[in-house]
Amino acid sequence: MNWLYAALLGLVQGLTEFLPISSSAHLRIVGGFMPGGDPGAAFTAITQLGTELAVIVFFWRDIVKIIKHWFLSLVGKLPRNDPDARLGWWIILGSLPIGVLGLLFQDQIDTTFRSLWIVATMLIVFGILLALADSLGKQRKQLRDMTAGQGLLYGLFQALALIPGVSRSGGTITGGLAMGFTREAAARYSFLLAIPAVVLSGGYKLVKSLDEGFTGPYGLGETAVATLVAFVVGFVIIGWLMKYISTHSFRAFVWYRIALGFLLYLLLGLGLINATA
Repeated sequence: MNWLYAALLGLVQGLTEFLPISSSAHLRIVGGFMPGGDPGAAFTAITQLGTELAVIVFFWRDIVKIIKHWFLSLVGKLPRNDPDARLGWWIILGSLPIGVLGLLFQDQIDTTFRSLWIVATMLIVFGILLALADSLGKQRKQLRDMTAGQGLLYGLFQALALIPGVSRSGGTITGGLAMGFTREAAARYSFLLAIPAVVLSGGYKLVKSLDEGFTGPYGLGETAVATLVAFVVGFVIIGWLMKYISTHSFRAFVWYRIALGFLLYLLLGLGLINATA
């Protein structure tokens, strides 16, 4: 049955990674209702490699162009202010906060931050912040307009996703909207910015798990199945979301986050679920 549970968690990861509703929160919640309990931070980080591969495949042309222009600007064959070259620099700059904070708070990320009380609170708080940013943001800027300061601020918003319930895409999209970027630009940059952080984090957890053994409820094979399912489902969700936000606001996701957060409070308060199991 563990294979089935792992596949289900991979489905959850693929469905929720790119929506601003926190995939880590959903893995934590759904996992809590399964016999093995919380799948753990390592399982979460490794399965995110699957959804990040979906980003790389979906945005392949954009990624190749950014990398190519970045290198050409280094050797003087393109001006340093080339929009794609600059975007490459901003992605590097924006990846620093989550890398530094991830190392500093590694123990808390694996333990304290995974409490469902914290998850419920973050779902509600960042749902409200997303609603405010979506309603009040000017939504005029494109990625070519981004500055170094905005690139770093984007990275700080992404780093908040180290706490389950915040949402990597939700945090960065909220930051982007607050800074005046369009919904499409904010979402696209959120996906691109996540690549270095997720690949390094997931790669580190994978190497560590291979070295020390998979100590959680799911072994190597089961984690691999979950990662594959996450890749396939995640690829479909990216395309759907980019079309959806071209004509819709994030309001539906906001209400979902708030409802889920209060539902968790109710279940926790009634003792129907364990905050740390």
